[in-house]
Amino acid sequence: MAAESPDGSATSGRAGRLVLAATPMGDPGDASQRLREALGTATVVAAEDTRRTRALAKALGVEIAGRVVSFYDHVETARIPQLLAEIEAGSTVLLVTDAGMPSVSDPGYRMVAACVERELPVTCLPGPSAVTTALALSGLPMERFCFDGFAPRKSGRRKQWLRTLVTEPRAVVFFEAPHRLADCLADAVEVLGPTRRAAVCRELTKTYEQVVRGSLDELATWAIDGARGEITVVVEGAQSVSAHPADLVDEVEDLVADGLRLKDACAQVASATNTSRRELYDAVLAARLHS
Repeated sequence: MAAESPDGSATSGRAGRLVLAATPMGDPGDASQRLREALGTATVVAAEDTRRTRALAKALGVEIAGRVVSFYDHVETARIPQLLAEIEAGSTVLLVTDAGMPSVSDPGYRMVAACVERELPVTCLPGPSAVTTALALSGLPMERFCFDGFAPRKSGRRKQWLRTLVTEPRAVVFFEAPHRLADCLADAVEVLGPTRRAAVCRELTKTYEQVVRGSLDELATWAIDGARGEITVVVEGAQSVSAHPADLVDEVEDLVADGLRLKDACAQVASATNTSRRELYDAVLAARLHS
């Protein structure tokens, strides 16, 4: 097992290392001094978008002395062996994405995993994060929270995902594309209920930053007119309420309509709501008899 000192240098004698660095979400003033220094001294800068990284460096008054290479989703796998060789040869590789922290719904995870496997030093320069910024601005209880990346694109899968949040006691943070936001919130109203509280955070730290807070029903109505920019959504955690089997019949039938067998659908809903699987199954059969 390789060990590292607090500044990220290897105690094993290797000079090379991977440095993950958070970049500003919008305002260059949020860049840390450590990011400025790293941009100016790294041997290699692996950037999700090389043009945006060069523009950031210019805005910060930093000259990138090292080589700049692209590191986005479609080239990530092919680029990793080259970067590993650079680190093993003693280079410092700085990995940055367009905004926020690498590896968090952005390229970077595979590179970190590859370095860990080879026992190469990895360190991180902390900084801006849409997840924690949205939580802080949401006005919702957030002592405990979970992050779910991007919401599923298609309504069927999105509703399945939302059903896993019906009894989730933690606040949930996720990203959504602006052109899908209205449909996503409409599905959330259907699955989570109209009164569940949430916040839609748009263009965080940028000129037109906006945070809209309210019930899911209110937010779904607001979103119909359209929203632009980068979207982060925070949904309040579920209140601890015991569900009656008869109240869960529609959730089971939705899963059946999506292709699950009745017994499997009952098992999934029962597990998520701490309800008796047998009682839920009987409730569905009774509802079918009376429909």
